[in-house]
Formats: sequence, structure tokens, C-alpha cells
Amino acid sequence: MSRVKSGKVTHARHRKVIKAASGYYSARSRNFRTATQAVDKANQYATRDRKAKKRSFRALWIQRINAAVRLFDLEMTYSRLIDGLNKAGIEVDRKVLADLAVHEPDAFNAIAAQAKAALA
Repeated sequence: MSRVKSGKVTHARHRKVIKAASGYYSARSRNFRTATQAVDKANQYATRDRKAKKRSFRALWIQRINAAVRLFDLEMTYSRLIDGLNKAGIEVDRKVLADLAVHEPDAFNAIAAQAKAALA
């Protein structure tokens, strides 16, 4: 049986991990074993936080819509606005509503007025 040397493959695998850990502090960016642990943990955080980012942006949109609807109408809240939009048959998602509230308040006020009319 012939001898198998794995130097090239191992070196390439180590180089890939070290490159992924290039910005890390101290031994985490230089030692293969420590870098492997750091890169694995970073990938776990990245996977988890892709889901968390969706939640936090939805919460931000809801806060912006709630603030805008309270500025527009004193007796209306976010939940009443959403209820009114559903009853009026207006299908606008929260991302678009928040963008309208920030950049085009006149259009947002028109939508809020239709939602309020559907509630009455």
C-alpha cells in the first residue's frame, strides 16, 4: 500500500478557516484550533441573528406606524389602524406603511383616513 500525504488538503482547509477568522482578536485569528471554534460560533450567531433581524425590523416598523398614526389622529392607535385596514380591504404590509409614514406623511394620512372610515 502506498503512502498518502495530506499536506495540500490540510493546508487548504486550515487556510480557509484562518481566512474566515482574519479579523478576530489574538489567537482566534492565528491558531487553527481556536480559529475553528471562533468561526463555528460566529456561524451559529449569524444563523440565529438572520431570524432575529426579521423580528427586530418588524418591531421597528410597528413602532413607526404607531407613532405616525398617533400624530395623525389622537384617538387612533396602531391596532385600530390595522383593524381598519383589514375591514377596508387595504392590503399594505407594515414595511411599506412605515416607509410611507416616514417619507410620505400625506399618503399615510390618506390611508389612515380610509381605515378610520372603515371602522365607523
